[in-house]
Formats: sequence, C-alpha cells, structure tokens
Amino acid sequence: MAEAFNDLTLSADREARYAEVAAEIAAVLDGEPNRTARMATVASMLAASFDHYFWTGFYVVDPDKPGELVVGPYQGTLGCLRIAFGRGVCGAAAATGQTQLVPDVHAFPGHIACDGRSQSEVVVPVFGPDGDLIAVFDVDSDQPAAFDAVDARWLEQILASVFSR
Repeated sequence: MAEAFNDLTLSADREARYAEVAAEIAAVLDGEPNRTARMATVASMLAASFDHYFWTGFYVVDPDKPGELVVGPYQGTLGCLRIAFGRGVCGAAAATGQTQLVPDVHAFPGHIACDGRSQSEVVVPVFGPDGDLIAVFDVDSDQPAAFDAVDARWLEQILASVFSR
C-alpha cells in the first residue's frame, strides 16, 4: 500500500513540475521564431527540470536525406549522429508518428545504444504547423522504467504547443 501511495505522490509531483516547466518554456519562447533556438531551449529547460532525464534532445528530419534523422540540439553525452526511420526507438517514433514509451531499452527490438548507460526511453514525434514530421524528441534515463504516461502526455503537450503553431 505504501508503494502505491509513493507512486501516486511521485506522479502528482511530476504532473506539477511538468505544468510549471511548460509555463516557463512558453514564457521564454514567446515571440521566438527560430526553430533551432526553440529546440535548444526546450531540451535545456526539460533536462534541467527532471532528475530522471539522462539524455534529452532532438533528432531532426534531414531535408536532404528523406527517411533519416540527424542529431539536433540536445543535452547529455554524445548522441547518435544519424538514425534511419524505423531503426531503434527514435526511428520507430519517426516511422509511426506515435510516441514510444520504452521501460527497458534492452528489450526493444533493434534498440540503438548511443550510450550504454541508457535503461529506459520516451520518444515523441514533433510535428510542424503543417502537420509534417519535423523531428523526434528523445529522452533517455539511466534508470529502468523511469518514464510513464505522465511523461509522455506532458511531452506531447509541450512539443505541440512549441512547434505545431
């Protein structure tokens, strides 16, 4: 029973922190039109806000190589430079247009280990104002099962508010 209570408390705390950081991101980016500046700011502010984030950043759709992502603004250790659509967790998010919530990256078919310390991951597709995929937002943790539906929902909301308008 105590474990369930702790999970609810952690979830409520995480909800509150996401609400705060979403408002902070909106305020900082108000009026900023540059997509790279927006991506760098989102990655930085989210990475600084959550202890369970290990690697936080964007893989951008490469306009010169359809079907391929190239590393964009991020916070953390060295990221993979390029990822094909359909390959690994980021490629799956890009290919399907669906958020990928992975509690154990080692159990994910075709997982790409950019940093061997990564244990769990959430990847959210990022769509521009025209509805086209412009990037994926990748968050890794060095803890297993570090992400849940709260993370996925808030990241989807934050990214939609920043990039789809």
